[in-house]
Amino acid sequence: MKKTMLLSLVGMAAVTGTILTQYKPLGRKPKSLQSPNRINGKFRNQYETPMNFSAQDMVSMARDYRDVTSLRKPTERLPIVPIDFEEKTGSSFTRIYWLGHSALMVQMDGKTMLVDPMFGRSPSPLPFAKNERFSEDLPFELEDLPEIDVVLLTHDHYDHLDYGTILAIQDKVAMFIVPLGVGSHLKRWGVGAERIVERDWGESYALGSWTFVCTPARHFSGRSLTDRNSTLWASWVVLGETDRLFFSGDSGYAPHFKMIGEQYGPFDFAALECGQYDVRWPDVHMQPEETAQAFHDLRADQMMPIHWGAFTLSFHDWFDPAEQMSSLLPKEVVLTPKIGERITLDGRNDTTTWWRELKDANKR
Repeated sequence: MKKTMLLSLVGMAAVTGTILTQYKPLGRKPKSLQSPNRINGKFRNQYETPMNFSAQDMVSMARDYRDVTSLRKPTERLPIVPIDFEEKTGSSFTRIYWLGHSALMVQMDGKTMLVDPMFGRSPSPLPFAKNERFSEDLPFELEDLPEIDVVLLTHDHYDHLDYGTILAIQDKVAMFIVPLGVGSHLKRWGVGAERIVERDWGESYALGSWTFVCTPARHFSGRSLTDRNSTLWASWVVLGETDRLFFSGDSGYAPHFKMIGEQYGPFDFAALECGQYDVRWPDVHMQPEETAQAFHDLRADQMMPIHWGAFTLSFHDWFDPAEQMSSLLPKEVVLTPKIGERITLDGRNDTTTWWRELKDANKR
């Protein structure tokens, strides 16, 4: 009996090991990296960042998960604005499109960039996962995407780095700029090393008139049971000919926002994480008040709340991030476009509250 049980355990371990090494959506753990931010094979935050749940936390999360009155998901699909890539805007201003969650398309100085392009149905490596996107469609067909000069990634979590998306777009992409170690996933998925630039915190990369600076975030990484913090997570500064942009990635609040603002600001635009927060994980995602403070720390002119509007990864109401930012900051600085709607950095964007109609429908 004991021998049979032992053989079963060995067999299960072998199957698990095979899955972890052969299942491509998991990516590949980098083999060797040199970084002052890495100790014993693991990257670490600049500030102490506990991520342990108490028994009480687990019980309360189970209760919240079963709450039938929850407004964590909209009752109707979110509206989208189809993007016409053939449209001639006649504007030289930087154009930014929110594509849901943390995905953005930026057109600036004659170049096109995608930030954290997650276009999949669900942020999971499993094809049968049920956490489906709030909008039924994307604001474009993937085959209609124009040539992409840069894909900029902030970290390797599934809601930011999606296997199917990379397969679909990689032939259109000239360069992938990523935090240290994330290139290992891309290489496994067929992206050539010559098209991958990896940077550590504080390092930069020049691409024509653009400069990319890899800056700190307060988060973590990992795509499987064995690769926690094996790759770096980051925020990014993008300096163009006239505009200065900031992308927070996922991050808890910390003094790094003020340091980035002092060193690289003021910014014309900041895309700031504001979603999937909870008091039970306060150090790896910002609460709304902290997102507002980060905006001030960065000395930005305008901000767009991201990390919401696509998937349920927390327990707050689905519309709460936009509602909170609209109440915490002056309306003229908060950009809340519909998915696919274009905003320009010329100060002429209309502030919309499109989510309120759906929010009221949720409550009826």
